[in-house]
Amino acid sequence: MSFHRYVALGDSFTEGVGDPDLRRANGVRGWADRVAEALAAQSDEFGYANLAIRGRKLDGILAEQLEPALAMAPDLVTIYAGANDIIRPRVDIDALVEKYDAALARLAATGARLLVFTAFDTGHSAIYATIRGRFALYNELVRASADEHGASVVDFWRMRELRDWRHWDRDRMHLNAAGHQRIAIAVLDRLDVPHGLSPLPLEEPPETGRRERIAQDLEWARTHAAPWVHRRLTGRSSGDTVTARRPTLTPVD
Repeated sequence: MSFHRYVALGDSFTEGVGDPDLRRANGVRGWADRVAEALAAQSDEFGYANLAIRGRKLDGILAEQLEPALAMAPDLVTIYAGANDIIRPRVDIDALVEKYDAALARLAATGARLLVFTAFDTGHSAIYATIRGRFALYNELVRASADEHGASVVDFWRMRELRDWRHWDRDRMHLNAAGHQRIAIAVLDRLDVPHGLSPLPLEEPPETGRRERIAQDLEWARTHAAPWVHRRLTGRSSGDTVTARRPTLTPVD
């Protein structure tokens, strides 16, 4: 099956944060661009829009991205939303996915192929391990919603290869180029789209002693964790000054 109008919705995961490319808008590439490039190779007329903005919670994604996406009459939609809500101190997962489900119903009603994601398994993460249960509940509700609306699911939770930290950016919160490549492969495989993508080679991690690891953790806390916490306390977001980098359907270069 070939697609002609692909629209991607979401937050930093879909925007492509962690996979830098200064030649592109917002300075990132990401898995959605990789998917679009593979799809464009199979269609003479292909347009791709990426409405995702880093830091957006579910309400922001639905308020800013849902109507523009519907207006483009896509034949393929991918969406991942809710993770930024789940990591907040308090969240009602049932109410969160109820709103998500309503949005999926509207997207599915267009007749577009709809693809959603489960959240990643945070059990091995020192940062998010304590809220692993939240993500597990979210995933089960998302799977049920996907079943209800005939959506395809990329099961991020079960991608055990991504437990290798070499797939993650230095901020330990976003996938790097190798991680985004893995997601692109999973999406294309789930869509049954032939492609030539393969996993990117991983760098061998340097051998470090306890002192070096402590120094690295402190540097990470100073440069990544502390700014993140400060934004949460001040009600700010990393996406406050960011706009969608592909707001309309345009050809893939």
